[in-house]
Amino acid sequence: MALVPNGLARAAVRFKPAAFAGTFVALMMASLIVSACGILLETGLRASVAPTRYANAPVVAAADQTARFVTGSGDSRSENSTPLPDRARVDASLVAAARAVPGVRTAVPDVTFPVRSGDRDVTAHGWGSTAFTGEQLTAGRAPRPGEVVLAAPGAAVGERTTLTTADGPREVRVSGTVRGSGAGPTAWFADSEAVRISGHPGRIDAVAVLPAAGVSTDTLTSRVAHAVGGKAKVYAGDDRSDAEGSSLAYAKELLTGLGGSFGGIAALTAVFTAAGTVALSVGQRAREYALLRAIGTTPRQIRRTIATETLLVAPLAGAVGLLPGIALATWWFGQLKEKGAVPQGVELSVSFIPLVAAVGVAVLSALGAGYLAARRPSRIKPGQALAEASVERSSLGWIRTPLGVAAAAGGAVFAGFAASNTGEDAANAALGVVMLFMLAVALLGPLVARGCAALFGLPLRGAGAPAALAAANSRTNARRLASAITPIVLAMAFSSVLVFLHTSEDRAAADQQRAGITADHIVGRPGGLTPGELARAADAKGVTSAVGVLKTSLLVPVGSGGDRWLQSASAQGITGTADDLAAVQDLKVESGALSLGRGEIAVDRTLADAARVGTGDRLDVRLPDGTKASPKIVATYARGLGLAEATLPAADLKGHVTSSFATEIWTGGGSADALAGLGTLSDREDYATARDRDRELNAWANTTMAAVLGGFAAVAAANTLVMTVLDRRRELGTLRLIGSTRRQVLRMVRWEALLVAGAGIVIGSAIALATLIPMMKGLTGEAPYIPPLVYGSFVGGTLLLGLLSTTLPARAALKGAR
Repeated sequence: MALVPNGLARAAVRFKPAAFAGTFVALMMASLIVSACGILLETGLRASVAPTRYANAPVVAAADQTARFVTGSGDSRSENSTPLPDRARVDASLVAAARAVPGVRTAVPDVTFPVRSGDRDVTAHGWGSTAFTGEQLTAGRAPRPGEVVLAAPGAAVGERTTLTTADGPREVRVSGTVRGSGAGPTAWFADSEAVRISGHPGRIDAVAVLPAAGVSTDTLTSRVAHAVGGKAKVYAGDDRSDAEGSSLAYAKELLTGLGGSFGGIAALTAVFTAAGTVALSVGQRAREYALLRAIGTTPRQIRRTIATETLLVAPLAGAVGLLPGIALATWWFGQLKEKGAVPQGVELSVSFIPLVAAVGVAVLSALGAGYLAARRPSRIKPGQALAEASVERSSLGWIRTPLGVAAAAGGAVFAGFAASNTGEDAANAALGVVMLFMLAVALLGPLVARGCAALFGLPLRGAGAPAALAAANSRTNARRLASAITPIVLAMAFSSVLVFLHTSEDRAAADQQRAGITADHIVGRPGGLTPGELARAADAKGVTSAVGVLKTSLLVPVGSGGDRWLQSASAQGITGTADDLAAVQDLKVESGALSLGRGEIAVDRTLADAARVGTGDRLDVRLPDGTKASPKIVATYARGLGLAEATLPAADLKGHVTSSFATEIWTGGGSADALAGLGTLSDREDYATARDRDRELNAWANTTMAAVLGGFAAVAAANTLVMTVLDRRRELGTLRLIGSTRRQVLRMVRWEALLVAGAGIVIGSAIALATLIPMMKGLTGEAPYIPPLVYGSFVGGTLLLGLLSTTLPARAALKGAR
């Protein structure tokens, strides 16, 4: 009954639409951001892509392409999974087990690996895979050991050619040719030989199982799963794409992270801001509710009226926000696809679930905020209500004050904890700083506003009558000032943290690169560099040292106690001696001594701190294909962010990566002419520039998130400022009646806008620094880097926003005043 619309609520919305316009905009924006993040989250949870390589293999037995990490036991047991940096493989003996399954026509070992034919990069497979990929011979016959079938221009049956594999160069005879498919040069070896020379002897990518006539896929899947006995995961349907690599898993992790983690923060921000706007709207109508109480309206009727007004506005505002929310999610998803972070086959999922949730959040937020704002005007005595409606209440609530003090204290504690720790613990603690301080500003808004008015109002007192009047207004109307400052603080704090987090990491990485790269030349090529090319580089005229560098990633358990997880860490596998490495890289070793013996590893100090290990300890890692290893830490160093977080011998990585060819060759001495022909040549500065481009995706993601949150907060700030100015028509008109000129009134409003914007900038910047300083200390060991021009644009944009959002509605409010 209390939620049925009544005539008073309908009349309020109908005859005073301006009073509800700000509420409508805030709730619409909340629905927009919640629906966009919800769509990305749902897409991440539902994401699937049709298999490509295994499209014609109904059942595939392959390794799980994620690493499972278990912590705790019993009721406290938890498990999380992380996509593997490289492909996990299974034992080749599973082929025989699969072939013995009733109803199997054939089971084929599938293996893919790179080889080199002269200067051409060639993709190699076992010939048996043509049973499900469909290639047909155009000449010759299937390969035997020592032979190869080629899909390459100019290949001829009977000729001999040299192919460089992980084992070195091999001279083979071309037994047949296949028409090229457009995927680049391809070679097929005999299945047994392909497994042996792939660089992973005895291991294969997958077992492709083809059914006999009349055997269903479900039946075959069940039988094969029983036959492999848990030694492999059996895939069917669209799940077969998971057996083709970790790209889909990475995309799902990215989308769920954006929609879940960032979406949660964004949703809380949106709800918080929208609720504040609803409360402001209710507070601005205190005079109306006081009059209603004076004529006998009951508290229940007041609450019912506010709830009904909310239900007349909130559902429509939430529904209007859905279309732009879908548009934002579509644009965001398209950008991720364009940048290669999401496979092209993944489609955006838009269902009713996030849309209904967005509207529901808008309605519930409005109802909750309206109920809380209505508590005092509905319960206060009629006479006291009229008195408080004419003069702003100075006391703070007995609920919000203790909560605000607790939030501020919690933020200080988190900041201290983050400053006294390093690595991920510091970063994770710092994330709570911004949220707690923001909550404190919101709860203690009137108190903060009075302090800002007193502090920033001092210089205004001597700047003329309009400025002095602006300072007096700010001190007297602290609640109104607080409602305007809070969203500006929000926009400044969140945008600064997200943007300057990237600029700080980028600056630290660039500094470490410049100091750490001592090589004269760096050679690279997309398909990698063979051992023969490394030998040629070492023998080149003037070269004093040559080191092969294999770039990949490891998974390292980090955290403490029961809160541990697998973190991806960049790694470099070195071919050469420790002395050669020291000649081309200055890792800035801080403890131990760098060596490159089998079973040894050197790690960045930040990673060592996060993993709770030190020199002499064993570091439990997952190699790129998920294999567990425990190398001994022989050294820790300081330049992992710019070079690599882990350094180990390439021999420990070969066999656990798809390509064991060196990614780059770093040389000391020599000349460009001497190294010409090996690949793309870079000097120190060129290489640093190229490495910076690898961080573009992270930079774009941070900037986009800052734009979403900052944009929402900016709209909320403008919306709030417009609402407060329009609510002051009577006050502005009175100033005109007592002799103030239009210009003087507008100058007063501008000074107030500058005071509000300045206070928001200072508080928001302080919160951002309280978050960034301990966070960057933990991540890089350095102070945050804040580009002056970027920060200046934030300040200038905030000041312009404040001026426009107050001056324009003030001009409109003064049109009727003379």
